[in-house]
Amino acid sequence: MKALLLVFLGGGFGSTLRFLLGKYLNSSATGIPYGTFAANILGSLLIGIILGMAAKNQAINQQHTLLLATGFCGGFTTFSTFAYENHVFLKSGDFMTFFLYTIASFVIGFAAVFLGMFVVKYF
Repeated sequence: MKALLLVFLGGGFGSTLRFLLGKYLNSSATGIPYGTFAANILGSLLIGIILGMAAKNQAINQQHTLLLATGFCGGFTTFSTFAYENHVFLKSGDFMTFFLYTIASFVIGFAAVFLGMFVVKYF
């Protein structure tokens, strides 16, 4: 029961922060979802740091991992919104933005996870 509460609390904070990023960073003028992109990249970096710390001499315990990685990062990042935004780009015929947003999200997202784990491992 405690694990569920930790994931619930972390997810609530993560989702709220993602909502705020979207509200203030998404561009209505260009339609480019900067808020979702920022949340997904920052969340990738954070989960790399959190899981790197959990793996490194167990610097973070299981409860903190549930709260921060599963809860917060799970609520903060969003694949469903990312998929929907790409659907909108395709439907409107904006193929260049679709390709750039998709490729940048995957490449920079993976790089952010690796960077987070690298930072924890070597610093």
